[in-house]
Amino acid sequence: MTNEKLQEKTISTEPVFSGKVISLQIDTVELPDGTEAKREIIRHPGAVAVLAVKDGRLLLVDQYRQAMARCELEIPAGKLEKDEDPMEAAKRELQEETGYRCGKLTKLHSFYTSPGFADEIIHLYVAEDLTAGEMTPDEDEFLEVIEASFDEVQQYIAEGRIADAKTILAAYIWQLQLAQTPEQERK
Repeated sequence: MTNEKLQEKTISTEPVFSGKVISLQIDTVELPDGTEAKREIIRHPGAVAVLAVKDGRLLLVDQYRQAMARCELEIPAGKLEKDEDPMEAAKRELQEETGYRCGKLTKLHSFYTSPGFADEIIHLYVAEDLTAGEMTPDEDEFLEVIEASFDEVQQYIAEGRIADAKTILAAYIWQLQLAQTPEQERK
């Protein structure tokens, strides 16, 4: 999948920071024309996100995001633990953040969040046959579950209350699913 004419060769890697969630390194690369450049790279263990609709309403979590300095409505999501299977992580995150368990979980797609500087990949799943239960968020996680109709989700996107890519992508996938569902089944 690599276009050999565009490939950059890594000459050296300098670790800069290693934290709980990410690490940062600076790579020196040789460009296709033979010159050198620096690339700042964030390494991330990967994450999962879950599109879960219960009785025609999308499950969202409202959570303060320090990087944005505000609350953000998002689909349930979280980072992968070391060697964790993404499907198991998706089930775990859905239950932890919303209290719901699912009878069926299907992988929709995996995508990179910011390939210009990060290797974070998100595995997106759709959860079906939902059963309510008790939330068990992480000790440093404070959130509220919001159930929103499709029209409300569209309004939240327009207002900027939903502004992250994974949730917007999930909303458009939901829109496609709704468009393919016969009208009598939507009611």
